[in-house]
Amino acid sequence: MTDPSPLDAHKPAVIAELIESAGVAKAHLPVKQMLVLGMLAGAFIGFGAAAYTMVMTGVDPTYGPARFLGGVVFSLGLILVVVGGAELFTGNALMIMATVDRKISVRDLLRNWGVVYIGNLIGAVGLAIAFGFSGLLDTPMGGTAVTLANAKAELPFFQGIVRGALCNALVCLAVWLTFAARTVAGKVLAILWPISGFVLLGLEHSVANMFFFPQGWAAGADMNMGGALSNMISVTIGNILGGGGGVALAYQFAYLGQQTGSK
Repeated sequence: MTDPSPLDAHKPAVIAELIESAGVAKAHLPVKQMLVLGMLAGAFIGFGAAAYTMVMTGVDPTYGPARFLGGVVFSLGLILVVVGGAELFTGNALMIMATVDRKISVRDLLRNWGVVYIGNLIGAVGLAIAFGFSGLLDTPMGGTAVTLANAKAELPFFQGIVRGALCNALVCLAVWLTFAARTVAGKVLAILWPISGFVLLGLEHSVANMFFFPQGWAAGADMNMGGALSNMISVTIGNILGGGGGVALAYQFAYLGQQTGSK
C-alpha cells in the first residue's frame, strides 16, 4: 500500500487520534512553557481582534458584508496560534477527548486550562495596553473599540453562554480541520471559513474578549465592569460547553468510543 500524497487530507478517524495525542502532549507541558505559550496565544488573538476593530471602523459593525471581511481579518489570530505554535484556551477544549479516553486525568486537563487561560489573559491585556500607548486608539479606531466593548458588556448572561458555545464549536471545528491538512496553506484555508463564520454571526470568544474589553477601556470607554465580568464568565462557560461538549465529545464518541469501550 502506497503512502498518501502530501496533498491528501487526513481522514476523520486519523484526525481524532492526532488530536488525542496532541492533548496528551499539551497536558504534560511544563507550567512555565504552558504559560508563555498561553501568553503568545492571547497576544495573537489580540492582534486579530485589533485588526477586526480597524476593519470595522467607519462601517456598520452590526450587520452586512463588512462583518464577513472583519471575520477574514480576525482569522489572523488563530492562524498565528496554529501555524506559529501557541496554547489557546478555547482550542484546548478538544483535550476532553484525551480525558474521556483516560489518556490524561481531569486534574491534567484543569491544570492546562487554568494555566493557559491565565496566560491568554496576560497576553491579551498586555497587547491592549500596548495599543493604548500606540496612539492608534486616539483615531477613529478608538471609537469602534469603545462601541465593541460596551456592546459586549451589555450582553445578557444566558445569551453569552449560548453565543460562546456556538462560537467555540466553530473554533474547535477550525482546529479539527487544521489537523486534516498536511500543508501550511491547507491549515490557513481550514481556519479561514469557520472563524470568518463565527465573527460574521456575532458569536462570542472569551480570549478575544480578553482583548476587546481592555482595548475599549484604553480608548476611553465608560464600561459597565459588572457587565464585562458577566460576559467573561458566561462566554467562558459557553466556550467550554460548545468546544468540549459539542465537538470533542461528539467526535470522541464517533471515532474513539469503541476503542475506549474495548479497554
